[in-house]
Amino acid sequence: MTKLKLNPRTGLLILMIVTAGAWRLFVSGGHTPLGNFTPLGAIALFGGCYFTDKRKACLTTLLTLWISDVFLSYFVYFHEWRLVYDGFLITYGSFALMVWLGSLIKKVSVRNVLVAGIGAALTHWLITDFAVWADGRLYPHTFNGLMTCYAAAIPYMKNMLIGNLLFSAILFGLFELAQRKFPALQTSKPLHA
Repeated sequence: MTKLKLNPRTGLLILMIVTAGAWRLFVSGGHTPLGNFTPLGAIALFGGCYFTDKRKACLTTLLTLWISDVFLSYFVYFHEWRLVYDGFLITYGSFALMVWLGSLIKKVSVRNVLVAGIGAALTHWLITDFAVWADGRLYPHTFNGLMTCYAAAIPYMKNMLIGNLLFSAILFGLFELAQRKFPALQTSKPLHA
């Protein structure tokens, strides 16, 4: 029987992502002023930046999103277990794209993380709300319908942007400090895990 060996760096990355993801379960109460104020975008950027194996980054991010979605579907939104929902593929695709955006961060700095956080919020807003408009159930298939859809989603995009920036500062900052204090968390490569 072989033992599963998890290196300290990967273990800490996963622990930080899962812990941050738990925040979503505690603040989500349906449609509230905190709607979309979550660490999910920051988690995607963080995983994309620090995991060398981008499959691990994507899997950890999407699994954290999915598990929280399943619990929220039961306890908050629908009061039934739902494994997928309308727009599932578009939403998860936008988070996979955010993981890729995180992988573009070659040097962790306030500027680079800030730009990535803004880019992630805009990416999610443009992709997911285009899909809402294209669905045709809420907005007419006109330019004005598309602009109305995007305008209606601005409060959620704003909350995601604030969440991205706040949680990115926490995740990236804590991991950078941990790497300095514990050399075993560093890699031989310039940045990534």
